[in-house]
Amino acid sequence: MTRRWSIARQLFALQVLVVTLLVAACTTGAVLLARRDARDAAIGEVTAVAETIAQSPAVIDALGAADPSVLLQPYAESTRRATHTDFIVVMAPDRTRYTHPTPQLIGRPFAGSVGGALAGGVVVEQYRGSLGDSWRAVVPVRNAAGTIIGLVAVGITTAAINRDLLAQVPTVAAGTLAALLLAAAGSALLSRRLRRQTHGLGPAEMTRMYEYYDAVLHAVREGLVVAGRDGRIELINDEARRLLGVPADGPAGPPAEVADLIAERRPMVDEPILAGDRILVASRREARFEGRALGTVLTLRDHTELRQLTGELDSVRGLTEALRAQAHEAANRLHTVLTLVELGQPEEAVRLGTEELALAQQLTDQVVGAVREPALAALLLGKSAQAGERGVELSVDPSSCLDGAPLPSRDLLTVTGNLVDNALEAVSGVAGPRRVRVLIRQGPAEVLVRVSDTGPGLTPQQAAAAFRRGWSTKPGAGRGVGLSLVRQVAERYGGSYGIDPAPGGGAVLTVRLPVPS
Repeated sequence: MTRRWSIARQLFALQVLVVTLLVAACTTGAVLLARRDARDAAIGEVTAVAETIAQSPAVIDALGAADPSVLLQPYAESTRRATHTDFIVVMAPDRTRYTHPTPQLIGRPFAGSVGGALAGGVVVEQYRGSLGDSWRAVVPVRNAAGTIIGLVAVGITTAAINRDLLAQVPTVAAGTLAALLLAAAGSALLSRRLRRQTHGLGPAEMTRMYEYYDAVLHAVREGLVVAGRDGRIELINDEARRLLGVPADGPAGPPAEVADLIAERRPMVDEPILAGDRILVASRREARFEGRALGTVLTLRDHTELRQLTGELDSVRGLTEALRAQAHEAANRLHTVLTLVELGQPEEAVRLGTEELALAQQLTDQVVGAVREPALAALLLGKSAQAGERGVELSVDPSSCLDGAPLPSRDLLTVTGNLVDNALEAVSGVAGPRRVRVLIRQGPAEVLVRVSDTGPGLTPQQAAAAFRRGWSTKPGAGRGVGLSLVRQVAERYGGSYGIDPAPGGGAVLTVRLPVPS
């Protein structure tokens, strides 16, 4: 199958054709102008020569002689040769020639118009006479009294004019050829540059490629953001707009977190970021072609649901492990109670069993009594079981009070769960005591969530960066998301968040969420 011409080749052929036509038109115009100028110059020359001869005293005197031809013929021929004209005819008012380049025509009538000259004017015309087609001027000759005593006709044949014009052809041809060569060289350079930029593709191929690429970019279920070398967004597909909350008909302005990722120069693979209510996994690579940097390609995948499911799975796994540990501990205590009964000490067995039940019921009553939001109460009980498994004492502040659900349960669970998880992580590396205290209190206009721990605490610099995406005191990928989610919820409600040092060591994390009216 014969490959169609590329855009560069088509443009080169078109430019050569246009330039050739343009140069041809210009050359034709130049030739026509030169021909007109040569004609005008010839007319001016013959008119000037004719007027000069008509005013010559020798001519005036000769016209009064018995045989004017004897005196005028030598004079006319010498003047003709000196002025490079083709004929000079001096004649009587009745057209009888006294001079002519062809002596045989002397005495015969002049062929041409003389009416205007006889009236005292100048006749300029193109006429085919005895010497062929020529441009001629006829002027009157006057004596001292002003009477017209004769006429002078001077002419140059069109063949002579054309010969002078043809003498200029080599110069015009050289200029035309030079113009064509320069234009062809410029077109070739432009075509070469265009061929590099289009990679030798033809219009149909480029159209088909654009259609395919556009269809693929908008159909793929992965967010794609392409930025130029200056950081400006060049392309953002439909999925990326959906994930980043960018309107379809608005400017492609990504959130600040994504803009920061684009501005960074390091490669990035599957790093979690926050964008609105979503947790995205981002990968960043620099786009290069033939060693030349073109910009940045950022791919985004939605991991919000996966993170939620993972969090729920972790909670269930933690609860399962806690229940397994409690079941193991309960089995030990049950064996102890049974052994006490078998040893004949039923009072001691009843006392031990009652204390265990009272301790478990006390925590449940404390949580359920303070927090009447079922999902949040279940979360605190589950976190308490996880804390017990880790050897951490988790308690609910007696002043806690949350009546119902002043805010959506999802947001309360996000804030409380992530603050408690962060506190449990903080105290996991200390020797002891390892305590976490939770305060949830509903006010007239806001909900206060405060979690304190006895961990190592944070420096002022660490406290300032703790709620930033990706920041964590512990190494490893995928960290630094929990407190970022807390910050996001607080900012969405127009609330506040912060970290303060605890009086006895550790940290106090406080979040205030305004209750919508």
